[in-house]
Amino acid sequence: MKKILLFISIFFVYSLSFSAFFSNELYQRLDTTKLDKKVLNRALEGLSKIDVKNKKVLTIIDYTKSSNEKRLFVIDLKKEKIIFDTYVSHGKNTGGEFAKKFSNNLNSLQSSVGFFKTSTTYTGKNGYSMRLNGLEKGINDNAMKRNIVIHGAKYATESYINKYGRLGRSWGCPTIPLDLSKDLINSIKGESIVYINGDLNNYQKKSKFYMN
Repeated sequence: MKKILLFISIFFVYSLSFSAFFSNELYQRLDTTKLDKKVLNRALEGLSKIDVKNKKVLTIIDYTKSSNEKRLFVIDLKKEKIIFDTYVSHGKNTGGEFAKKFSNNLNSLQSSVGFFKTSTTYTGKNGYSMRLNGLEKGINDNAMKRNIVIHGAKYATESYINKYGRLGRSWGCPTIPLDLSKDLINSIKGESIVYINGDLNNYQKKSKFYMN
């Protein structure tokens, strides 16, 4: 029994060390100052704990940044490069320029945080779109019921920022520039992970995937 516990302890420490090493190496190769290293580490840690079909690509949305900044990153983990780096809107009741309030409730018109799997694509009133399946109970597991999807929008552009002083807002969906939406959605469809960073004080108390 002692040998088994020792083996598990050694394996756990090794796994953490390897994960940290991989994160550091990847961050250096990505060569960007726009993506926070701690946010990348959280996303990679969660990815390592989730059973998902597509681990070749990882999407990170950092809602701690101003909506006037590019805060959505799609990372090709195999090629170790950022393939999309763009604007993304938050929910209208989540805040103005900055995302401050988050919810898992129906009709809240707020964004949710945490880990999601990309689900089915479809073409609807917002054009080509993709559903998100929230993986964390009490945090984002109402995403399907709330119709939280990634889709393109005219208000998720730099020209909108220049005209109105900040990015437009959605009804809770992470919306992206129309001209990128089809290519971006196609690059992450097929059950890959989307990590939405924000509301850390509350999120860390509830999430089993959280890492400092």
